Amino acid sequence: MANINDNESSARSQCAMIAEWLENGNTITGLEALHMFGCIRLASRIWDLRERGYDIEKRKVATPSGKWVAEYRLKK
Repeated sequence: MANINDNESSARSQCAMIAEWLENGNTITGLEALHMFGCIRLASRIWDLRERGYDIEKRKVATPSGKWVAEYRLKK
């Protein structure tokens, strides 16, 4: 099932920026994606990238405040 997105060109450019970020060995969380790329729905962009063949893993990390968030990175 394809990701339904009213602004497909924005989603594509966000995917490109996120993919490049991950390809450079970085990790990303939802808050980082919002600040760096204006991406509100990181999980959807990760899904799009996985559909394109990217092998992305998710792990839970604790924030300084003690909350847990998802962090994504390319599998090595």
